[in-house]
Amino acid sequence: MEINKAVMVTVELDYGGKPPSIAEAMRDIERRSQPEDGQGRTFAILDAYGEPTPEGKLHLSMHVSSEKPGVGMLYFKRTGEQLWQASISPGAAAPPLGDKQLKIFIDDGKGGQKILDGSNNPANILGALVNETRQPVRDFWPDGSEREFTFVYSACGCPVKVMVRRTGQTTVRTKDLPVIFPDDPAVAESIRKLMGWA
Repeated sequence: MEINKAVMVTVELDYGGKPPSIAEAMRDIERRSQPEDGQGRTFAILDAYGEPTPEGKLHLSMHVSSEKPGVGMLYFKRTGEQLWQASISPGAAAPPLGDKQLKIFIDDGKGGQKILDGSNNPANILGALVNETRQPVRDFWPDGSEREFTFVYSACGCPVKVMVRRTGQTTVRTKDLPVIFPDDPAVAESIRKLMGWA
């Protein structure tokens, strides 16, 4: 696997009883990195989703983004089972990994997407500006309507999508899944605060 790429790792976990939620299951997934330079991590999980199977197992899909050369591995802590391993190479023309910056897009209700500009340091997402029209999100997104938000914070530039409804001066997720950015809790928390999610 080359750096700045993504794969979907899908597994079935046996808890020997009622499976936990996806958010709880992510705490049972051990991440191991062996970077070539001996520093940091080689990959990150961007999002995760899934559901229990009829056999009582947990079907779990994890979106994995490679960040630097080395080896990346995932293990199920409860059994020690290895779920995934990849040797990550620099690649032929992979650009160097710079500082990642969070980008946020909102669907325009017509099948397109608009990028949001938060350079005005809004108190919440409704005060951010729609980049193309320079209007505040509160004027662009009708109260009570549901929109798809896309968050990009990864070496691969891969999107993480969630469904959100505007409720007055705040927003709520209309679905619990996917679990977003479990390996970057500071970014997940920044998104939570910006969106006003409880």
